[in-house]
Amino acid sequence: MPAGAREPHFVRSFERGLAVIRAFDADHPELTLSEVARVSDLTRAAARRFLLTLFDLGYVATDGRTFRLTPRVLELGYSYLSSVTLPEIAEPHLEQLVAQIRESSSLCVLDGDDIVYVARVPTHRIMTATITVGTRFPAHLTSVGRVLLAQLPDEESDARLGRADLRPLTPRTITSADLLRTELRRVRRQGYAIVDQELEEGLRSVAVPVRDRDGEVVAAVNVPVHASRNSVESVRRDLLPHLLATVARIEADLRITGPARGASRGTGTHR
Repeated sequence: MPAGAREPHFVRSFERGLAVIRAFDADHPELTLSEVARVSDLTRAAARRFLLTLFDLGYVATDGRTFRLTPRVLELGYSYLSSVTLPEIAEPHLEQLVAQIRESSSLCVLDGDDIVYVARVPTHRIMTATITVGTRFPAHLTSVGRVLLAQLPDEESDARLGRADLRPLTPRTITSADLLRTELRRVRRQGYAIVDQELEEGLRSVAVPVRDRDGEVVAAVNVPVHASRNSVESVRRDLLPHLLATVARIEADLRITGPARGASRGTGTHR
């Protein structure tokens, strides 16, 4: 598809309407028509139509000169925000795990072909890149990504591997789609993934899937370690049991509070 082209299903007017809503922020809670048009990259006439439509729907208020969002806009995100309890549930358990093993731990979800960090309890820096909530990596290169990819139907995981950039980041990076498929099958059988210095030299990581009360995989928890201090065998022997116990506690809380599927609805399976 040519650069900048959109899929046939893409609704351009909807994109423009969202751009009008996003024009408002904490620094610009009130905007004139001209300002909305400029920020949204719309003509004044188009911006006016969108603003008046939002006004009719109750999402925008105006004094005749400036416009501002109303609290009703919160409805647009309420369904998602009210169900995204997983990071809040997981974080105390991650803190307990980190206190036990003195290594960092994170909770990640699958978004399209990437994994995204949604909760993190650090100890000290391991990777060259700074890891924060919102950080993304290609799923096929990470332990959490492989755990999450392994839970997908074969057709879907194959499609994602087909889109993946398989260029090596280190001498250990798996660059064969066939070998990755074999690895995903092994991860699915054993219930965890260990990635040995494929994303960054000197970094080993182990990850375990997190399931909601319906048994659906909604996230994964990992522990990254320095390869110089932790062999693959010691990761499996000394860290994996703690990680499995932590995930079991998270899942027990999920069974009480709900499936927390909102945290996994950004998986982008249709991307």
